[in-house]
Amino acid sequence: MSRVVRFHRLGGPEVLQIEKREIPAPGSNEVLIKVEAIGLNRADVMFRTGRYLEKATLPSQLGFEAAGTVLACGPGAQYFQVGDAVGTLPGFDLSRYGVYADHIVIPEAYVLRRPKDLSNVQAAALWMAYLTAYGGLIEAGRVRSGEWVLISAASSSVGLAAIQIARQAGARPIATTLTSANRDELLAAGACAVIATEDEPLGERLQKLAGGKLNCAFDAVGGPQVVQLAEAMAAGGRIVIHGALSPDSTPYPLKLALKKSLTLRGYVYTEVTTDAAVLARAQRFIVQGIETGTLQPHVDRTFSLADVIEAHQYLESNQQFGKIVLIV
Repeated sequence: MSRVVRFHRLGGPEVLQIEKREIPAPGSNEVLIKVEAIGLNRADVMFRTGRYLEKATLPSQLGFEAAGTVLACGPGAQYFQVGDAVGTLPGFDLSRYGVYADHIVIPEAYVLRRPKDLSNVQAAALWMAYLTAYGGLIEAGRVRSGEWVLISAASSSVGLAAIQIARQAGARPIATTLTSANRDELLAAGACAVIATEDEPLGERLQKLAGGKLNCAFDAVGGPQVVQLAEAMAAGGRIVIHGALSPDSTPYPLKLALKKSLTLRGYVYTEVTTDAAVLARAQRFIVQGIETGTLQPHVDRTFSLADVIEAHQYLESNQQFGKIVLIV
């Protein structure tokens, strides 16, 4: 028998249940993976509460990313062998293929080999954050060496990945966060400067740091601050919005966009995971960064799978600096 986490109704962490099931068998073009570690994401909370882009089919599984070992390959699966160390990519049907379990069956299109320099815990903190940040900065944001880049919600796993990816590209990242509590940690993570938006005026600080020459913003917040980002942009600047943490509506700064020839666009990680050529570029970039030590997943805290409710309570507390990982 094998454990799997499901929820039968939408709601808080308490709706998560650990259930028993037979070890599943892989179908056509699928692989069976023995899970060793599971990465938690804010999207897991949104999916569990019915606020995510994808809606749960109840009873539902959940979870985007896991690391483990291939136990079996189904008919037609041709890219992996038994014993391969692998991780999962986001993009599959969460209700059907969610990774909160001892054993998971995943379409092989959503499986990548684990970089050899990473542990299972580190690998479970890798692909969601780094693919999201790579696509937003390098593909959508077209970040180049020497450019000033703003990264909001920088204490999250995606934010930390974005800081590292910006540095690998030769850019100069400015991190924003709500308070000064994580200032030293963000600077140590590679940020050139940190703006605590509850304590400092965002627009003034951006003008002092970038001198009106901010080239790109990788923004998880949206809301009224987008106008301040646009005011700080250089001509041809790019604002890439990948989240909506602000409860307020997001205005379009039309006159600034016209004056400065700005680009403002939404972005979602599936732009990377559903395009084979982009995914290949992302994988090469990320693996190179891991091999050179430029990219290093930051794990804040680990929980056991049996403590999944407590782990989700901690996830919702927003105390973490980096990734929360379940150990199976």
